[in-house]
Amino acid sequence: MRIDRARVGRYARAGWRWARLLAPKRAKPGARVFYAQDSIPEPGAPVAGGTAKVQRLASRFPNRPTDFNVLYFGSTWLPRDLEPLLRLAERRAIPVVVNQDGVAYPGWAGERTDALNRPLRRALQAADHVLYQSRFSKDSSDLYLGEPNGSWEILHNAVDVDRFVPASEHPAGPPVLLLGGDQTQAYRVELGLRTFACLLRIHPEARLLVSGRLVSSVEPLLAELDLRERVELVGRYAQRDAPKLIRRAHLFLHTKVKDPCPSAVIEAMACGVPVVYPASGGTVELVGNEAGVGVPHPESWERDEPPSPEALADAAARVLADLPTYRAAARTRAVERFSLEPWLDRHTQLFAELAR
Repeated sequence: MRIDRARVGRYARAGWRWARLLAPKRAKPGARVFYAQDSIPEPGAPVAGGTAKVQRLASRFPNRPTDFNVLYFGSTWLPRDLEPLLRLAERRAIPVVVNQDGVAYPGWAGERTDALNRPLRRALQAADHVLYQSRFSKDSSDLYLGEPNGSWEILHNAVDVDRFVPASEHPAGPPVLLLGGDQTQAYRVELGLRTFACLLRIHPEARLLVSGRLVSSVEPLLAELDLRERVELVGRYAQRDAPKLIRRAHLFLHTKVKDPCPSAVIEAMACGVPVVYPASGGTVELVGNEAGVGVPHPESWERDEPPSPEALADAAARVLADLPTYRAAARTRAVERFSLEPWLDRHTQLFAELAR
C-alpha cells in the first residue's frame, strides 16, 4: 500500500494543533491570528489564490494555530476541519473574519454548484466581519451565498509596489504578451493562444509567454495554429520570481471571465504592464479605463461566454499602439489604489478592534 506522506503530515499537524488548542492556557494580549491552516508558505514561495493573501498577512501577523483570538478564513483556502473550528470559535467567543473571493456558479461548476458553495455559505454566515475582494465579489456572494450576518466592507487585493516595479528599461524588440496566472480552465489558455494567433496578423514578430498550471496539453493547439516557435510555456513560478517574469512582457493578457479580484492583474499593473481582459467580474474594478482595455462579452451565470479572439486581439493592438500612456497609467493606478501597506494597515485596525 502506497503511503501519501504529504497527507499523513497534514493530519499529524492538525492532530497536534487540536491537542494544543483544547489544553487550558492563559490569555495573552494583542491580536493573534490563525488562518485555519497549519502552515503558511514562506515569503517568496509559489502560491496561488487565497494562499498569496495569507502569505502577505502572515508577514505582519504570524500564523498562531494554537493560541489565536482571531480566526481568519480565505474563501479559496477553507480547511477540512471548518466545522470544528467554527464551533470552537463560537464556544470561546473568538471573532471570525472571512476574506470572500468568488463563488461557484453553473457556468463553470455545473451540478457541483451547490455542493461547492455550501462550505463558503457556512463560513460567511458565521463571520463577524466579511472582507469582500471586490464589488463583484459582494454581488455574486449575495446571489449564491446570501447576505452576511455580520459587518462587511469591500477591500481589494493588494500588491507590494516597492517590489513589483517597472523595468528600468522596457523590453526591446517585438511585442511580448504574458498570459499570466494559472490556466486552470481549458478555455483560458485556448482563448489566449487563439488571441495571440490573431494578433500575429498585425505584429508578426510578437511572442507569447504562458505561465502557471495547465489543465491539459496545449501541444495539439500549438501545432494547429503553427505557434510552437512563438510561444514559451514558463510553468509555475515562485512569488519571488514574479516581478522578473512580468517585466519581460509589454502586455498582460487575462482571459478569465467573471474573475472576482485577480492579484496577477494588480501585480502586472504595478510593473507598468497594461492589461487586456474580458470586461466582467472584479477585473473591471481593478483596471479601470486607463490601465488597459476590457472587451465586452455576453454575461450569464449559466454559461461562460468569453470575447472572441479577434476582439481581444484588436484590444491588444490598441494598447500596443499607445503603450507609453497605458504603462504609466497602469503603474499609477496600482500605486494609488492597491498598495500593500494600506491593506495591511486596515487588517491591523480590524484585528485590534475584534481582539478587544
